[in-house]
Amino acid sequence: MAGLALLARIRYLLADLDGVFYRGDRPLPGAADLVHWLDRQGIPYLFLTNNSTRTPKGYAEKLVRLGLPVRPEQVLTSALATRAYLEARFPRGTGLYFIGMKGLEEALLGDGYFRWDEERPACVVVGLDTHLTYEKLRRATLLIRSGAAFIGTNPDRTFPAPEGIIPGCGAILAALEAATGVSPLVIGKPERWLLEEGMRRLGATPEHTAILGDRLDTDIAGGKRLGLVTLLVLTGVHGPADLEAADVQPDAVFPDLVALRETWEGIGLRA
Repeated sequence: MAGLALLARIRYLLADLDGVFYRGDRPLPGAADLVHWLDRQGIPYLFLTNNSTRTPKGYAEKLVRLGLPVRPEQVLTSALATRAYLEARFPRGTGLYFIGMKGLEEALLGDGYFRWDEERPACVVVGLDTHLTYEKLRRATLLIRSGAAFIGTNPDRTFPAPEGIIPGCGAILAALEAATGVSPLVIGKPERWLLEEGMRRLGATPEHTAILGDRLDTDIAGGKRLGLVTLLVLTGVHGPADLEAADVQPDAVFPDLVALRETWEGIGLRA
């Protein structure tokens, strides 16, 4: 009950997407109702995703199709957080090589601040790439071994797809780490950079912010590191058996978003 009581102190919400609000092209139970309830309560929220494949516009369009009234500026991807991290540390015109998809390409190169460089880049940036080839791995390996900084958008070794759990960005990072002997600097959850950028955009403070997710190793672990309220739903990657075996435990666990909204509403009314 102590964990549930923490719901009353939440004034801002950072929420994961895959496995929480949808799975594939299917909205999960209570997704739209929770968004509408948050709007009615005046609780600012931001969707945070470790997935770097889509642009915020692409995510917003998908969410609208699924019945969730979300704007692009309400979505923060690991690609955008990676861009913010790099821009704060490298000047305009810096060369980058990346493995990834449209979301990462637009975030890194869309406005011309950074430039594509496959010969002598300052950084090799790696996100999820469903069209990964050996040539991309070969090139990235050579560049990292030649001194380019190794940056990963997120550490997720797996990804929840409609057909089941499939390889994620972390699997690509692991291959490159094995080939280079270099560990990547990771931007996404559970590292601090994505969460801190989300709080910055909301104007939020850790003690009044919650992270809602489906993964113990990224969403919950990351939230714990920063002192956020941690909320787990059992509709994605991790289930009851994972919870029993885990060292990291969330403040509160819900079977789905329906149960979360109903509990939160009840706690809020009593607070």
